[in-house]
Amino acid sequence: MTNKANIIIMLADDMGFSDIGCFGAEIYTPCLDTMAEKGIRYSHMYNNARCCPSRASLLTGLYPHQAGIGLMMENLGVQEYQGYLNDRCITLAEGVKAKGYQTGMIGKWHVGGGYAKTREALEKAGREGYPTPMQRGFDYFYGTLEGAGNYYNPVTLMENGKWIDIKPEDDFYYTEKIGEKACRTLERFAEDEKPFFLYVSFNAPHWPLHAREQDIASYEGKYMSGWDEIRKSRYRKQVEMGIVKDIWNISPRDSGAPAWDDVPDKKWEDIKMAVYAAQVEEMDRAVGRIQSKLEQLGIADDTFVLFTSDNGACAEELPQDGWILQYASEKTLDGKPIEVGNDTRRRPGGEDTYMSYGLPWANASNTPFRLFKHWIQEGGIAAPCVVSWGKHIENPGRIVDTPIHFVDIMPTVLDLAEAEYPYSRNGKTIYPPAGESFLPSLWTEWKREKPIFWEHEGNCGVRIGKYKLVRCYPEDFALYDMETDRTELTDISEQFPEIRRQMIQAYAEWAKDTGVRDWQEILEIIKKMNAK
Repeated sequence: MTNKANIIIMLADDMGFSDIGCFGAEIYTPCLDTMAEKGIRYSHMYNNARCCPSRASLLTGLYPHQAGIGLMMENLGVQEYQGYLNDRCITLAEGVKAKGYQTGMIGKWHVGGGYAKTREALEKAGREGYPTPMQRGFDYFYGTLEGAGNYYNPVTLMENGKWIDIKPEDDFYYTEKIGEKACRTLERFAEDEKPFFLYVSFNAPHWPLHAREQDIASYEGKYMSGWDEIRKSRYRKQVEMGIVKDIWNISPRDSGAPAWDDVPDKKWEDIKMAVYAAQVEEMDRAVGRIQSKLEQLGIADDTFVLFTSDNGACAEELPQDGWILQYASEKTLDGKPIEVGNDTRRRPGGEDTYMSYGLPWANASNTPFRLFKHWIQEGGIAAPCVVSWGKHIENPGRIVDTPIHFVDIMPTVLDLAEAEYPYSRNGKTIYPPAGESFLPSLWTEWKREKPIFWEHEGNCGVRIGKYKLVRCYPEDFALYDMETDRTELTDISEQFPEIRRQMIQAYAEWAKDTGVRDWQEILEIIKKMNAK
């Protein structure tokens, strides 16, 4: 191998801030915990509150509207809301290939256009408006194109452009396969003298609740104490670790969650969270397989690894019909009907079910913060983040509190690859990078200079220094001091009206520059499209 760093970016899906051991969880995640001990935990990593907008920023170093994914995958006929990566950005893979890197991606893509039914991918994938990873700089791709699916039988699964059909005898489980394929890819990379970039994008622990029974069994009964006690326990552990400050009071239980004593079917709630925990543990196991493979190949010290999550925990309750049916298969691999929706009469976890763990457990996953995926409060945008790089990290095991965002990953990766940002692609000018490299934080104290901005579904905000301005659409903006009140319990707008005014102005200028449309305008566009 060369002297340049190998680079692996690992991304969890819909995992809350406190869902791994080194961020407070009771869930068994020894591989990520060991990674934290040997590396760095970033306690203020921010995403974009939703799956594909976050992926757009991670892959391009731009805000999602700049990359063409201002909402989700539907093409709304507006450049900033076209639903797939546009021609005014480069991906991480495209950026490092200029320096001779081998590139590969394993797992969930979800930045390549939307499908009314997932099977439409069979006709559309690779065409205009539906780019695959192979068209955006990746030499190898094994994974799924859509945002959700089935862990036992992913519908849009492909390998290098070839569709893959799962058979009952395959004993297939998606998270496990992602780990396996990542390891095989590392073996191929190691045969070459060139450095590599590998993007491992897990679908776990995004719904549906699917996990192997032996993994579920180790957690069954563990959550009979209820979500209130789990939140308290995680908060205590976070304070002890230094992940959160004791001056940040834990947020109250969400108003959508009942007191545990009032829950009629506690065993069903327990098993839902048990399945979710099993999904997280299985992902950690895959992370461990990748770490072991790096050690086996003798390249662990030469490989920079970053693990994080694409948004806060998901509070969505799955219905038995409607929108969810586009993701759920009708039958299992052996022909049994799949029962879709959160039905208390069904045990979650098996291939014949399609459920989510719901708002109260998502509230626990996001300990100590408020709200969830979709929103710009910390519960929607704060992600656990762990970085390792062999012996290159100064004072391993420490926690870095400086805010970083997914837009910062591109400049950091380019620094690692000793690559220059190109400012053009295929003869077209591209947007300049929105973030800044946090690579110096591996060795010394580092402070960011640029503000951080967010907008999703009208929910929006900006962080400048210790202040955060945030709005839950259609409510007014609130202002918080993140040094003293990161759980966002006390609006200080009246005490600091000038700071609030300046931050509103900064947000407005950013929104204009990046092509953010008023949410009501977007809703009207969607309404007209649905009426056709």
